[in-house]
Amino acid sequence: MSTDFLTDLRAQARAHADLLRPTALDLDRNPDLAVSAPGCGLPWRRFAGLPAEYNPDPLRVDGRPVLLDTCVERVVVLEELARADAAAVLALPGPSMSASVIADLADDDQQQRYWETVATEPTWTFFAMTEPAHGSDPGSMHTTLRRHGDDFRLHGTKRYVGNGVRSRLGVVFARRNAGPLGVVAVLVDTDLPGFTAAPLSTLGLRGLQLSELRMVDVPLTEADVLGRQRSATRQGMWAATRTFNRYRPVVSCLALGVAQAAYDLVVTQRRRYRTDERHLLTGWEQRLAGTRALVLAAARAVDADPRDGTLAAAAKLRATRLAEEITTTAVRLLGPGARWEHPMLDKLLRDARAFEFMEGTGNIQRLTLAEGYLQGRLTDVRAG
Repeated sequence: MSTDFLTDLRAQARAHADLLRPTALDLDRNPDLAVSAPGCGLPWRRFAGLPAEYNPDPLRVDGRPVLLDTCVERVVVLEELARADAAAVLALPGPSMSASVIADLADDDQQQRYWETVATEPTWTFFAMTEPAHGSDPGSMHTTLRRHGDDFRLHGTKRYVGNGVRSRLGVVFARRNAGPLGVVAVLVDTDLPGFTAAPLSTLGLRGLQLSELRMVDVPLTEADVLGRQRSATRQGMWAATRTFNRYRPVVSCLALGVAQAAYDLVVTQRRRYRTDERHLLTGWEQRLAGTRALVLAAARAVDADPRDGTLAAAAKLRATRLAEEITTTAVRLLGPGARWEHPMLDKLLRDARAFEFMEGTGNIQRLTLAEGYLQGRLTDVRAG
């Protein structure tokens, strides 16, 4: 994609971001607004990443349809939207992370079932991997998929699942056999008996409405098992790893959007600066630009090879750290009472902390970087 195209795409996204700003604080106070007003004024289908056959009115740049089906397109658009409200971006109806698993594993019937459900009306989906006390470690996964006659029963608990309580369907990872190769992904409708979801109380990104899912002998069939036609090495954890790699640049761009919003707020609210403060702002400006370039490079790398998440790990480390630093220091720069006088800054400060825990913490990203370096995938990348 040319630089001119991405510049025009960014301008389009920036114009649409204005639709999210008026509702940002309302959504923070009342996450149910995401359902009562889907998209919070944004034409959600244009930003959901729907395939062409399910998206008659896509975003267009110079007459060219943009389906947001590449990581490069997503990071450019979603960063601009996140400058208005990252929580609203994550609370948009549509496929979200589950679409990556569908793309990698679903057969034709599953593809049709999934996309027809998601595209017909505002529909939320979920990606359920993390478990209480175990995180996303496949070796410790307790959720199980067991044979029950000719069919299956799904049993277990998932936690910190975005949009879980408002979703209509999603992807659940469960253990079918011992070992990492025993983990499979299943497509689950939330109206099945034994499936319940409850919202969790959070300080940041409240609009996302993180949830806990409980599944007690949820009845499933062979038609619900994703990738059942594939070998064990190309099923659950294979698809999960590719999904994490694809979405780490997205998390990075959301964190970058929050960092940029906090910087913008400081610049618009302060008129006079000490010399050291001017140097600080100049450094932020340079680091924001550098991180943006790194996120874009990571997106290009993942589009080229979703197996390699090395640059994506570097981008997430740098963007997350920068968001936390700028939002924290912005409070000091705007003086005592800044969080009360500027409610949006208070929201940005809380939202910035959430990204550390999305798609792997900083230590996980450092391990990924080290592995990539040792395997020769990087020669000169610093974590920030």
